[in-house]
Amino acid sequence: MIPNCLKIALIVSLGIWAEATRAEDHVLDSMDSLRLQVPADKAKAELVEGKLGKAVRLAFADDCKNVYVQTRCAGKPAWDQMAGFSFWVKGDGSDHLGGIEIIFNGDYSLRYACAFPIDGTEWRKVVVAWGDLLPETANAAALAIDAWRGNAPSKLGAIWFGKWWYWRDYSAHSYTIDDLRLEPALPADETDFRPVGDPLARVRAKLDRHDPIAIVLMGDSLTDTQHWANREHNWPAMLKAKLAAAHGAEISLVNSALGGTELRQNLVLIPRWSSKHADADLVIVCFGGNDWSAGMRGAAFEEANRDAIDRIRRATGGRAGVMLCTTCPSVERWDTMAELSVACRNAAKAANSALADIDAAFHEAAASQKEREQLFVDDKTHLSKAGHELFAETVWKAIEGE
Repeated sequence: MIPNCLKIALIVSLGIWAEATRAEDHVLDSMDSLRLQVPADKAKAELVEGKLGKAVRLAFADDCKNVYVQTRCAGKPAWDQMAGFSFWVKGDGSDHLGGIEIIFNGDYSLRYACAFPIDGTEWRKVVVAWGDLLPETANAAALAIDAWRGNAPSKLGAIWFGKWWYWRDYSAHSYTIDDLRLEPALPADETDFRPVGDPLARVRAKLDRHDPIAIVLMGDSLTDTQHWANREHNWPAMLKAKLAAAHGAEISLVNSALGGTELRQNLVLIPRWSSKHADADLVIVCFGGNDWSAGMRGAAFEEANRDAIDRIRRATGGRAGVMLCTTCPSVERWDTMAELSVACRNAAKAANSALADIDAAFHEAAASQKEREQLFVDDKTHLSKAGHELFAETVWKAIEGE
């Protein structure tokens, strides 16, 4: 007969062993050996001392667009029972971001991504819930990663480290990763940041007091001041001047707009500006033209805009007011993209965000073909000085509550 004390010890030991076994089952790659697939150019991987045993240091060279170091960790049925995955990272101290890319079900038109900071030179745990993986395309099948209400995690491809074309920051950078593992449970942030009443009450109060205001701009080539059509005249500069003149306040702009990009891609890049400007007073979101060209349509665009509002509020702790701009028409697509503007209006109403109705303002200002063409440069898509002025005026009036 086994003494009770030995039975207890045996039970405790078996419990500890079972827990350790379960934890070990969650490990995707311990990084104790070099099992990664490394491209021939623009990236290197080497074993170094890690957080737990060994780790792998990834070094990306300049111009590392579309360069990926691929793990061998792809979705399995057990992933559907998990909440996400995690890994330890030690950055190079720079303000560049690390990027994760995952292809869903072998379909390269269903790409998911997320960004993580590498500005710390000490070990930091990065936790990626399935919902943190954002679709990068306008594909109607690009649902949220969710085993029960979206695209199942079990169909995710291998986890890649690297950046797709729209990131634009392809400077040399490096970081070390360790202990890539599944997470069976993650705490959910259920804070409701949806404002009650006027969604810009705080912004307007600061302007009335002549306090400094920080505005973040998210957009495509109509907002990107590096685009050739915006270098001499652009609506962000005009808006800044209008607000400063009206309120005598210092207005700072953080322009994160990237020509040629879509809304979903810019949601991936929110950490680029939120890491330094989480205290922004207002975030203005202006997309649609590229989204439409990529196949985005009304219902999906409404969902993407509602997601944008929620992610911006979470990134700023609910501090920032959010303003959606309806999709700006072009000469050739004067009415074509109307459903995207309807989607923006619906999203703003549902989430109680501010709205600048660019689409309505352009239609009101230009009834004839000649009047329309005067709002655009020769390509009939990007804005002329008059177009920028109308855009700025519309956003300014929305901020003022007119």
